[in-house]
Amino acid sequence: MVDPRLAEPEQDRASRPAGTSRRLPAEQRRSQLFDVALVLFAERGYSATTMDDIAEAAGVTKPLLYQHFDSKRALYLELCEAISQRIIAQVAEATAVAAGPRQQVELGFAAFFSLVADDEAAFRFLWGRDVPDDPEVGKALRRVEDAIAEAIDPLIDAGLDPEHRLTLAHAVVGMAEGACRRWIDSRQFHYAEGGDILDDDARAASRHAEAERMAVRLADLAWAGLRQVHRV
Repeated sequence: MVDPRLAEPEQDRASRPAGTSRRLPAEQRRSQLFDVALVLFAERGYSATTMDDIAEAAGVTKPLLYQHFDSKRALYLELCEAISQRIIAQVAEATAVAAGPRQQVELGFAAFFSLVADDEAAFRFLWGRDVPDDPEVGKALRRVEDAIAEAIDPLIDAGLDPEHRLTLAHAVVGMAEGACRRWIDSRQFHYAEGGDILDDDARAASRHAEAERMAVRLADLAWAGLRQVHRV
């Protein structure tokens, strides 16, 4: 069964012959398969998701899926790389305009949690409860954390030696990861305080308001620690 969130519009489906898949340019099809795979991996985990599942949810044949990705592992690894680069780029862009170290911390967390609010599936994909039993995939997930920590490392400017600074960068990533996991596990954003069901725009606004609060709380905690850091 095709995931209703990922299916093509009904009017497009009705205009083509039954049993055929809507033809898309190669890059557009690849992007669609990426989006479908991300949702399935985020919801089901790596082990429980098959290439058959992805092809069916995307409304394509498995041979077409294999034209774009050699294997489930290859697809998963590409997703890891794409998501990590997106996080790094957005945090770097946000912190580049900071007036000082404190604002760098605030803007970095704000960018991170804004991404969580915009694309929860990406963070469930990276930091969900499923632990892949594939060693190569496990290493790829650890490389994501390493890459984000290395991007944060230069922001910790306290006269520390490189190893000390990188250790603190990993600690900041771990703090953000832990808060992110709890947040997406516990917040649903479907209802207003009075119990009324929120529409899509209201849910998005609720997510972003909560993201801003989370960013401020984490920035306060991180800054309180970083401002006391000294060589040991």
